[in-house]
Parts: sequence; structure tokens; C-alpha cells
Amino acid sequence: MARILVAGDQLVVRLAWWEQAAARRSGVRVPLTAVRRVTVESDWWRALRGTQQRGITVPGAVCLGARGHQAGEDFVAVRPGRPVVCVELRASAPFRLLAVSSRSAAEAEATARRLRGAAPEIDTSTPWRQPLPVPGESE
Repeated sequence: MARILVAGDQLVVRLAWWEQAAARRSGVRVPLTAVRRVTVESDWWRALRGTQQRGITVPGAVCLGARGHQAGEDFVAVRPGRPVVCVELRASAPFRLLAVSSRSAAEAEATARRLRGAAPEIDTSTPWRQPLPVPGESE
């Protein structure tokens, strides 16, 4: 199962071997300075946006890989029925959102708290994820 870790000044999404094969990548690394906001989504399906670009989706089992939308790409490793840690990223990052399922709500909150403490310039103005920008709007 995918996990979010902090390694030095990097946020790392570590994938299991089968997730690496399905997502066609070994994991995701972004600098902590690219982290904009960290939230926990209790409804797993709310973390998904856009359409599957690379990876695999098995309805009712897993959604894993890159999803594209008008603002860019998201990387998701989501399983139904589990809370999701959502990490919004700045435009300089390769993805706009990282969404990774946790085993429990307590684990998701602990991961989010750890990321909020490690990221240097996090936006705490609202505890919710922000909507996708409308095409033509600036960030």
C-alpha cells in the first residue's frame, strides 16, 4: 500500500512493487517547498478529479496513477472505503495534487499533521481543498 513519507527536504510517495507496475512509475518525489495545503478527505471518491491518464482503475478496488484535468495532473493511490491524505502542490511541482489512502482516519490525520509541520510555507487559511481553477483564471 502506498505511503507518504518525509525524507529530508522532500515529500516522498512510496509505492508497493505491484503499485509501481500498475502506475508505471517507482514513486513520486517533490520538494517540501512545493506543498501548498494538506487535508484529509474522509470520502475517498472526493479525492478523484479528472480522467485516468496513466495507471489503472479497478472499480470498487483501486485507482492508481496519473489523472488529468484542465489544471494539470494529479497522482492518486486511492482505495475505496479508506480516508485519503490530499496534498495540494504549487504550480512548480509535476502534479497539482497527491492523493494517497491511509488505513485509518487516525493514521491519515497523523500523516497530515506530520506533513503540515514539515512543509515550510503551507497555507492554513482553510481546512478544505480548493476547487480546480476555471480555464483562463490565474492562480
